[in-house]
Amino acid sequence: MPSDRLEGVALVTGGGRGIGASIARELAEAGMRVAVTARTAEQVESVAAEIGGLALVGDVTQPDDVERWVAETEERLGPVDLLAANAGIGGPSGPTWEIPVADWWHVLEINVLGVHLCCRQVIPGMLEHGRGRIVITGSGAAYLPGSRATAYPTSKAAVCRYGETLAGELAGRLPVFFFSPGLVRTELIGSALGDDAPWTPPELAPRLVRVLASGRADALAGRYLHAEHDDVEDLIARSDEIAANDLNAIRLRR
Repeated sequence: MPSDRLEGVALVTGGGRGIGASIARELAEAGMRVAVTARTAEQVESVAAEIGGLALVGDVTQPDDVERWVAETEERLGPVDLLAANAGIGGPSGPTWEIPVADWWHVLEINVLGVHLCCRQVIPGMLEHGRGRIVITGSGAAYLPGSRATAYPTSKAAVCRYGETLAGELAGRLPVFFFSPGLVRTELIGSALGDDAPWTPPELAPRLVRVLASGRADALAGRYLHAEHDDVEDLIARSDEIAANDLNAIRLRR
């Protein structure tokens, strides 16, 4: 278990349940002051009360809500040192051509636009204060083969590429990470796959985020990380090799 003690303020989106709630708990346990966002007031207020954090209700796809979250976090807790951009949905299943266009597009609004709105809102303050990190929850669906409906993997491919590109844009100023939490049994997917699926232990993603928040893994910014299949301590030790050989990247190899 990571022993990293953390300071500062974290803003966790999609923190009312599942992976986001676990990330919020982990960061609070590590010593951070945590603001938790979600659309469902009861859920986000419960998590915030549990960890002594700040509950923020709203929609990650609405610029006014995101602006309000960041402003209130800064006023109540201090400048944002870590954005855990975790809010996401799985989206509708079924033949792509039968899914209502608005439902299909809504997945990309939450999983991609929501991440972008949060990033663009916190980055100026991070640059002004000369510190900060961004951690984006991606998915193996970004590159793995499968027959899942098109909206979700499309959104995760986009947000992983977004994270890599943003990391390049901010290189030397702010580390940006994106990672796959693995197959974590949450309300999002648990009922669809059943008990026999190869579930990932739910504590691994929060532990990885804790390491990324510590600064020890900054050399891995912009690399694809997997909470279960990667040993982050090994990757940290091999960071020069990883950079030199462009490893842990979603690439077409010929």
